[in-house]
Amino acid sequence: MPGGRLTQGERQQIALGLADGLAYAEIARRLERPTSTVTREVMRNGGPTAYRAELAHRATAHRAHRRRQAAPRRPGEPVQAHGRDAEAVRAYEEMFAAAFVQSGAPRMMARVLACLCITDSGSLTAAELVQRLQVSPASVSKAVAFLESQGLIRRERDERRRERYVFDDDVWYQSMMASARSTAQLVVTAREGVGVLGPGTPAAARLENIARFLDFVSESIARAAEQAREILHTKPEPTPDGTT
Repeated sequence: MPGGRLTQGERQQIALGLADGLAYAEIARRLERPTSTVTREVMRNGGPTAYRAELAHRATAHRAHRRRQAAPRRPGEPVQAHGRDAEAVRAYEEMFAAAFVQSGAPRMMARVLACLCITDSGSLTAAELVQRLQVSPASVSKAVAFLESQGLIRRERDERRRERYVFDDDVWYQSMMASARSTAQLVVTAREGVGVLGPGTPAAARLENIARFLDFVSESIARAAEQAREILHTKPEPTPDGTT
């Protein structure tokens, strides 16, 4: 199995594979590379729809050059705990944010969410986010307002009365339930349209089909979120011999 950095030829094969609609695992198999290598390469360089082999190759060379120059930490960037490689953490944060963008999150919101996710505390103040991301306070304010509206973060006050933005273990459950409620509201609205347009008409039939589909999706999301929360957040009972 090949090792080391991806070659320009391999990047071209990745681009061709993406254009053909191949999964990351299949592209990796053809290259005899780990799937994680292909996934990281694509997400760091624009995602599956924007990946370009030439641009990715130049960007990688540029990043390698910056590392060789041993650039100082960005202003406000903390010293990495647990012996972590600061450059590797920074690169992963970029990749994580790109993954959120690919799932539909706006770029600034994705950066804030990724930054919160990879902190050990899971929480940061607005000032800390501004320093770490090197953006304006207004950008952070807009991003956190959006994330809070989606149920992805929550606010709390610390001992110094500063407002902190928190990403915790329950956040995905809250986000999924918010999505289910939003979808359920679409069901109600679609069914109101059936009455307005007249039952039995083509337009009403279309709206009823939309309502039935979204109703099923909404219930499935809520049920899956409840089940996942119960399974993943329930601590195993200890056995008589003290094991779990």
